Amino acid sequence: MTLAEENYLKAIFHLELESAGEVSTNAIAESMETKPSSVTDMVQKLAEKKMLVYKRYKGAQLTESGRKIAAGVIRKHRLWEVFLVEKLNFHWDEVHEIAEQLEHIQSEELITRLDQFLGSPDFDPHGDPIPDKHGVLKRTEKKLLAEIEKNHQGVCVGVKESSAEFLQYLDKKKISIGTKITVLGKEFFDGSMIIQVGSEQFFISHKIAENLYVQTV
Repeated sequence: MTLAEENYLKAIFHLELESAGEVSTNAIAESMETKPSSVTDMVQKLAEKKMLVYKRYKGAQLTESGRKIAAGVIRKHRLWEVFLVEKLNFHWDEVHEIAEQLEHIQSEELITRLDQFLGSPDFDPHGDPIPDKHGVLKRTEKKLLAEIEKNHQGVCVGVKESSAEFLQYLDKKKISIGTKITVLGKEFFDGSMIIQVGSEQFFISHKIAENLYVQTV
């Protein structure tokens, strides 16, 4: 598998988690930031390699082989993020691009030893589950902060948006994995919120609330 092919499998894997059935070429193109025609060419190549099933006008769906490779790439990515944060003291907004490069290392022995060295973590620094060596993702009950009602609390367990800019914004607001958030008020018109984090109270936009995952407490 080429680096580009692995990236496509990974993108389709993520999209399949959000949808039922085939993933459209338009959705893949948006995720990969490329043209639908380029996506069609690639999925046809991957179909020839038995990595996915492609149905014209419907989309693509990973085969068991394709899903295993995609999960393996995601596993490596998230393990490297843990390593970079916990062992090399990188910040959580710095590691994604580096892990994008490291995820394509092919040595299974290296990844096995990395996992053991890190104590077989279940989640990466952004709260995303790390697939096990069999490609199985641990599922957790969570919802978006935007779905939490007034006077209810949630503990931050992940982020939907993992851009450096968003993570830096969360740092300014002292929000990280494990932070308790109380919803003090919700604006019906635009979905903005007044929340409390520690002793601080402030407004957040609907866009922010739709990109934070919490577990209710």
